[in-house]
Amino acid sequence: MSRFLLIDSNASFEQKLRLALAGGLPGEMATISPDSVIGEAHELLSLIMGNRPEVIVLGPGLATEDALRLATVMDVQFPGLSVVLVAEATPELVLQAMRAGVRDVISPLADIPSIRILLERASQVFASKYLKMFPGATPSSEQGLVIGVFSPKGGVGKTTVATNLAVGLGKLAPMNVVVVDLDLQFGDVASALYLDPEHTMTDAVSNSASQDSMVLKAFLTVHPANIYALCAPLEPVMADLISADQVTHVLQQLTAQFKYVVVDTGPGLNEHTLAALEQCTDAVWVAGMDVSSVRSLRTGLDALRQLDLIPETRHVVLNFADAKSGLSVQDIEASLAAPIDVAIPRSKALSYSTNRGIPILQDEVKDPATKNLKALVQRFDPQLREKRRKLHRRAVVQ
Repeated sequence: MSRFLLIDSNASFEQKLRLALAGGLPGEMATISPDSVIGEAHELLSLIMGNRPEVIVLGPGLATEDALRLATVMDVQFPGLSVVLVAEATPELVLQAMRAGVRDVISPLADIPSIRILLERASQVFASKYLKMFPGATPSSEQGLVIGVFSPKGGVGKTTVATNLAVGLGKLAPMNVVVVDLDLQFGDVASALYLDPEHTMTDAVSNSASQDSMVLKAFLTVHPANIYALCAPLEPVMADLISADQVTHVLQQLTAQFKYVVVDTGPGLNEHTLAALEQCTDAVWVAGMDVSSVRSLRTGLDALRQLDLIPETRHVVLNFADAKSGLSVQDIEASLAAPIDVAIPRSKALSYSTNRGIPILQDEVKDPATKNLKALVQRFDPQLREKRRKLHRRAVVQ
């Protein structure tokens, strides 16, 4: 059984397709020669039934007429399959392809990340169609982790922690991570990742996106680190048009599609942050190494305990850690009534990477901050997660 089936004789494109799949899409790929199926429809149907693929790619080695004819046959015999045509798109060809049941048309010269994204979308379409055709046939996939990054006080490096966490998780689960900017008025996720988003949270809560997760995914911005980003609205006033219920629904949609959903919240405890907390499986609490920041976090935690809104799994991050600050880890732990799990030292390299819009974990800069951010990422590695729940080691500030 192969999840992807390529019909082509172009070795160069086959290699490009395999590299795209190797970047994080699970499943095997089989390749068959066009000569074995052109003119013999029953041979094609037999091959499809034998491989049971989700996505069929009609490669550039196929003549356009042959490719469209094969697509028509597959659309009639296997309406649930996603068919992708590899050809230079023209308005006329796209129209013919749509009539033949083709899901997408992609250029043979497309880069590997573009191919990977298209294949993932085609797989999502297959899953959606299959569930509608056979409601009880496909077991529901495991829900992803929703990791909220919180701090009642601004200026503690919360967005830096959130974006580096997302990039680090992207190495554990490529194309299966999305970072959501929930600071809807003045969010900096786009700047921190050097993105110029075409779509934002405003689009994500629209009627079309709320009713179809595939539409929602089209509104996400792809980042070179193999993650997605859902950025804050471009205008602060747009935040007033987004309700807490809409935030809840978006997070639920994303949790069903991604293994990790990282939520960068705004400062304070507004209705959007409280809505996110209700969906979170994990909370990363960020504090700076100063009295004001620690007191704000303690006050916020006390308020959330009264509301019973603290996720079961917590991770306390001490940012800008400095042994010469006049505070010790023990002092901060006593104030928070919670242990410090990760201490990120004050770092010029981290500040520089943030200003460049290239997270330090993306560049793999050799720096103590890199090591400690990786330690935070490892807390969400499935192989280490259960072990770490049972063990706490005090963070060390140098």
